[in-house]
Amino acid sequence: MEETPELCKYKVTIDELRRMKPHTLSPEMEGLLASSQEMASAVEKSFSLLSDADFENPTVRDASGEMVKVSSGRFIPMLESQDVRVRKETFEAYYARYEQYKNTFASLYDGKAKANFFYAKARNYNSSMEAAVDANHVPKEVYYNLIEAVHENMHYMHEYVSLRKKLMGVDELHMYDVYVPVVGDDTEHITYGQAQEEIVNALQVLGEDYVNVLKEGFANRWIDKYENEGKRSGAYSDDCYSVHPYVLMNYQYNLDSEFTLAHEMGHALHSYFSSKRNNIFDSDYKIFVAEVASTCNEALLMDYLRKHTTDKKKKAHLVNYFMQQFRSTLYRQTMFAEFELLTHQMVEKGEALTAEALKKLYYELNVQYYGEDVVVDPEIAIEWARIPHFYYNFYVYQYATSFAASMALSKKILEEGKPAVDRYLNFLSSGCTKPPIELLKDAGVDMTTKEPICEALKTFGALIQEMEELLA
Repeated sequence: MEETPELCKYKVTIDELRRMKPHTLSPEMEGLLASSQEMASAVEKSFSLLSDADFENPTVRDASGEMVKVSSGRFIPMLESQDVRVRKETFEAYYARYEQYKNTFASLYDGKAKANFFYAKARNYNSSMEAAVDANHVPKEVYYNLIEAVHENMHYMHEYVSLRKKLMGVDELHMYDVYVPVVGDDTEHITYGQAQEEIVNALQVLGEDYVNVLKEGFANRWIDKYENEGKRSGAYSDDCYSVHPYVLMNYQYNLDSEFTLAHEMGHALHSYFSSKRNNIFDSDYKIFVAEVASTCNEALLMDYLRKHTTDKKKKAHLVNYFMQQFRSTLYRQTMFAEFELLTHQMVEKGEALTAEALKKLYYELNVQYYGEDVVVDPEIAIEWARIPHFYYNFYVYQYATSFAASMALSKKILEEGKPAVDRYLNFLSSGCTKPPIELLKDAGVDMTTKEPICEALKTFGALIQEMEELLA
């Protein structure tokens, strides 16, 4: 490279090949492992076919009295119903179908965990988790730190559950009650134009360069925003190195859609700045940092909306939405990560992942995470069977770490101003030129420590206090 500067564009790629050399086998063995991938992926395909195609979705009477099919897409919206009968019947009927096939699901998950361990051993790793995180150049300590930090701050989750029970005015809070808004339905109609305007205003703190690109994306059709026949559900961002990124979503004129738009444009601008500054080999950032830019946008939007809202009820809706993000991302995804770690450790010890063993472990984790103010219904023990992310090989912990990192970065941006903004924009523009942990350190957050997670959970505690004062 010193003699031929043109080769420097391959430096990151070559460094990564060298880093992975101890875990790279002979050409013959690599060929054998590659040819086995199709067999190993059969369990994931079977899981998808069973849960998405072969199952007959249960039918439940909704709040208006109509019979509706409870699909995977309708399940959570049904649990958000203000009608407790709808929530209870949906919860019981939906999990009954998984219970019916519990042994099949256990066998599929057992096969996936064993496949993960097989490839980890073949590549000279001590555990499945170590192999998975090392693929993204992340130290295994980050995984352990996340779980330990959440355990040390479990009291905030229990306080949240206690507040939810109090605000809902129920004698018993069940697992089917944790999604319903505690301040009633949010019926505010938010137009797409209003969402754009508020997002632009909220992200002014990131500076003119960022906002100009954001406006360009809004004005020049980067976004396929409305539902259409045959269009897939959900929301996504994807980039193409030679042109601008694209966003696909299904705008629904509500607060959740506004935050989804901010989230996906966070991904889009991350890709835009990364591609603009780096060659094609260095522009593709690691998945560990992918959710940071998106959730940082959400945090900044939340700060803006709360500061520009005097209506007490609307502010309560915003705080409720924010608290739900903490519950569903930092706590729930960490619980998923702990379940994944413990089940793989069982496989690594030679233990069988039977349906009863998985149900027992998952139930106990729910008791630990939700605390004594929730009735942990027996049906929740089978929830692991419906989570597709458990087939993604230690993916879910990154939702929690990214959320904690974005909370820390957004706080610095709001408190420090330009120095923090400059560090953050440099992070967005760095692609994969450094390991993801180092990129985050440069931006101002050290994910090798528990501090960012603990600080984020202190924010959760402050939100709980604010909600109590708002609805006193």
